[in-house]
Amino acid sequence: MKVHRPICRRISFWLIWLVLFLVIAPIGWYTLGPMTPRQSITWGVNFSEKYARELGLDWQTAYLAILDDLQARRIKVASYWDLLEPEPDKFNFDNLDWQINEAAKRQAEVILVVGLKSPRWPECHAPGWADKLSREARRVAIVQLVQTVVARYKDNPAIASWQIENEPFVSFGQCPGADTDLLKSEISAARGLDATRPILISDSGELSLWLSAARYGDLVGATLYRRVWSSPLNHYLTYPLTPEFYRRRAWVVQHLLGKEVLGVELQAEPWGPVATAQLSLADQDQSMSPAHFLADIDFARRVGFREQYLWGTEWWYQRKQQGEPFYWTAARDLFRE
Repeated sequence: MKVHRPICRRISFWLIWLVLFLVIAPIGWYTLGPMTPRQSITWGVNFSEKYARELGLDWQTAYLAILDDLQARRIKVASYWDLLEPEPDKFNFDNLDWQINEAAKRQAEVILVVGLKSPRWPECHAPGWADKLSREARRVAIVQLVQTVVARYKDNPAIASWQIENEPFVSFGQCPGADTDLLKSEISAARGLDATRPILISDSGELSLWLSAARYGDLVGATLYRRVWSSPLNHYLTYPLTPEFYRRRAWVVQHLLGKEVLGVELQAEPWGPVATAQLSLADQDQSMSPAHFLADIDFARRVGFREQYLWGTEWWYQRKQQGEPFYWTAARDLFRE
């Protein structure tokens, strides 16, 4: 049967428009706004004993300054397997006990990160002895680590939630690939010891839809980075994303899976071609300046998450010691809103 060309053209025309609509409409919904900025945000900070040491700080003095001078009352604390279990079955909780107890004294709330992956490079912090284990023995040791940590702190009033692993679905750092079975075992171990506190699973704010994190966690923790160093491009890169891109993905997670999204890692320090401790001040300022800092706070308000934990408090403290108090002072004002 012969088909008339005008009919074929009309069908092709409408198919093209249908495809364009199906592509453009979701993009527009995810990226177009505007959104009303949220003013009543609960601000928190991240803290890493390792990173504070890397910057040459007295980490305990810095930590107390965060609690007492900044008056931060929400803090996400990174625990590290290599520091907690330097030898098999021989745990050292002195430093982590101190951090949790100092927070408890001030009625601060702690998100405690536990597992193989924990914030700061190289992301996975296994002790040397664990590298010699078989894959299965290593998994058993990681679950034992989670059990030991949760059992130790489950009665401490400072603990608000358990973050199991750090961005477990993101391929980043010197880490093995994602291991969903291990993650499920860790979550089960934590819930078996403490059924009262939520499990938080974090994910990349820019490179993920957060659905896997929402599937396994009671809460989803999203990172938010604006300016990063791109090794392939050999250049600083600003993500071309809008606040709506984050906010509407959170809406999907909330309505599809019933999970709330928190901002657990809001960039407030540089990300350059080398570790921050080795970055020149010029390179630091290119990635994070006072103007960038204020813009990121405004961006976070428009994203609208109920809680946002800023990333880089150790660096603010270092810059204050170097004679640049802006970041520290601006953050202090933020926490006292």
